[in-house]
Amino acid sequence: MGFHRINLTVNGEFEQVDVTGYMTLLDMLREKLVLTGTKNGCAAGECGACTVMMNGEPVNSCLVLAVECDEAEIVTVEGLASDTQLDPIQKALIDAGGVQCGYCTPGILIASRALIDRNPDPSESEIRAALVGNLCRCTGYMRIIEAVQEAAKM
Repeated sequence: MGFHRINLTVNGEFEQVDVTGYMTLLDMLREKLVLTGTKNGCAAGECGACTVMMNGEPVNSCLVLAVECDEAEIVTVEGLASDTQLDPIQKALIDAGGVQCGYCTPGILIASRALIDRNPDPSESEIRAALVGNLCRCTGYMRIIEAVQEAAKM
């Protein structure tokens, strides 16, 4: 079993990690870097719980091999807040009551942040399109959509 050393930036910090050729980005984040906010929901790219930003774009980390992340910039849910300040999308989701069990929340936060970064005034249909890959079995999505709209105003 061969290892590959990759260099990447995760949540603003340089990391050098030894990974196998078959290790996913999700497993590397959780097992090697102990960033457990990113969740393993389906391991098939269907639920969005493992969504992280890779070079500014949301990706399902369960579908990306860690070796593909050499020289990449990764942002996980742990990287959204700065010091003691929540990211506006985190605050808005809490305030809107868009969090219930919380399993899908990291992926929804990352997908929402990516949307607002590229479109600071998204319409409801644009929000729905951006979140289409994130499954939530608890909230019914309306409070999540309202939270994204509110965060965009911040």
